[in-house]
Amino acid sequence: MLISIITFVVLVALLYIAMRNSLIGKKNQVANAEASIDVMLKKRFDLLPNLIETTKSYMKYEHSVLTELTALRAQSHSLDTVDKPQQDKQLSAAVSHFRVAVEAYPELKANENTTLLIRSINETEEQLSASRRSFNAAVTRYNNAIEMFPSSLIAHQMMLTTLPLFEIANTERINIDAARLFKQ
Repeated sequence: MLISIITFVVLVALLYIAMRNSLIGKKNQVANAEASIDVMLKKRFDLLPNLIETTKSYMKYEHSVLTELTALRAQSHSLDTVDKPQQDKQLSAAVSHFRVAVEAYPELKANENTTLLIRSINETEEQLSASRRSFNAAVTRYNNAIEMFPSSLIAHQMMLTTLPLFEIANTERINIDAARLFKQ
């Protein structure tokens, strides 16, 4: 009887340790995925001033787009996990507006420096998109672990809370009318 009780207590303790370690691992995976996004955001923020300076002389009438990019870049240095998705949406929209504005300037599109910078921005945006997907996968695993029984009991004890996913802006959910784009 005593051996059964000791065996049961040891199994419960091992199960507790395994679940706690799993939760810590998932929390660390989220932090790692968030750090990957930070790396891509930093790369984007470092590219933006160069792109803005290169295009200023050409885009005399697009000051609002350039000002918006500059302001959003300045705001982005001290964001926490909760504010980062909203800031990212705003900056992604501003970069998208910038790309549209560049299309209106053939001499700007022909500029080799601008072309190289825009290619770098596009590559960074693709890497950022991959980082967001990785982050969302890690957050989903983490949120599932802290909400599902029995690990939810340990998560509550560790004071872990669910985290938000990176989501796209509503304007980006609208289907593109390709026919209208080709008529321009």
